[in-house]
Amino acid sequence: MDLYSAQRIAEAEAARTGLGTGPNRRLRLTLFIGMPLVFPVIGIMILVPKFLRNDVLYLYEAGIIGCLLHYVWIFVKYPRYAGRPPYLTRDLAMGGGFFLPSLMLGFWPGIIAAPAWALFVGIAYAVDVIRERHDHH
Repeated sequence: MDLYSAQRIAEAEAARTGLGTGPNRRLRLTLFIGMPLVFPVIGIMILVPKFLRNDVLYLYEAGIIGCLLHYVWIFVKYPRYAGRPPYLTRDLAMGGGFFLPSLMLGFWPGIIAAPAWALFVGIAYAVDVIRERHDHH
């Protein structure tokens, strides 16, 4: 095995596990920070005076929207499956994970947008694969 092949294997493994690099890393950090943040937010809502609770809630909900928009931004930069780094399609689909914190807070836009996003990424992938096969025949 030559050095280039070994390097490609190492890069693919780094992309698959851990935080990865580049856009994979940005999406994983967005998910790993944004999703579990719902628990401290609920704790803060319990601790702050009643008149501030909605402000804390709205701030986190705006954060969920920001996270999902970040996923859209990365998708726009890498719209075609063939032009994406390894595992980026999987990481893009993981934006559906924002469904759970949205559900916990009763945040309807997130409850609808997160699974719709994951479905969109899956459909876009399927269309790309079908298009590639059709172009080769």
